Amino acid sequence: MKTSATVLAALFGASLLAAVPAHAASSYYDPFGASDAEDAYGDDQPYGYQGTPGRAYQPGYGQGVQAAPQAQVQPIPREVVAFNAPYKPGTIVVSTSERRLYFVMPNGEAIRYGVGVGRPGFTWSGTKTITAKREWPSWTPPAAMLARRPDLPRYMAGGIENPLGARAMYIGSTEYRIHGSNEPDTIGQAVSSGCIRMTNEDVTDLYERVRVGAKVVVLN
Repeated sequence: MKTSATVLAALFGASLLAAVPAHAASSYYDPFGASDAEDAYGDDQPYGYQGTPGRAYQPGYGQGVQAAPQAQVQPIPREVVAFNAPYKPGTIVVSTSERRLYFVMPNGEAIRYGVGVGRPGFTWSGTKTITAKREWPSWTPPAAMLARRPDLPRYMAGGIENPLGARAMYIGSTEYRIHGSNEPDTIGQAVSSGCIRMTNEDVTDLYERVRVGAKVVVLN
């Protein structure tokens, strides 16, 4: 089912008022905003981490204990919305403040997905490309993350317990990814160390649409 979005004037003449279901609040984002990127990699709490920093890593289902309890959230529906911004079809546009990802389609439309984004201090913005795609990817925490979390495993094979979920799309030469998640309650939250999280269902859908070389625009 298609929903509509209202286009307002902004920096170059357009910004999107995203259409949302009746049970959610409307939100704005500026498709031309930008800021300096932060140094951040991946997610510090992998699936199955059942403790706190300094304690042993314990594999298992679930992504781990949050820093503070979070309320249950409703699933964010995947929707086709009106999208009038100067991006070519096939472009991925991530609105960090809105916590939504848009896959641009022809005829002024986009598919809108809910995403999890970087927590405070780990947000970033910029324009990159998709350089690789992987199904059930393995995960090797980068050195900066291991310095913060020496209890993390040095390598995890792909699978249901892996923090990258069912699919991963690698962004430029960075260590950021658009990837799956086995904890849908983190979608729509600011919880990662800079990666863009999606449900496994949504990331699989996006994976089939996105080509290597596609442009990725991340906005604050």
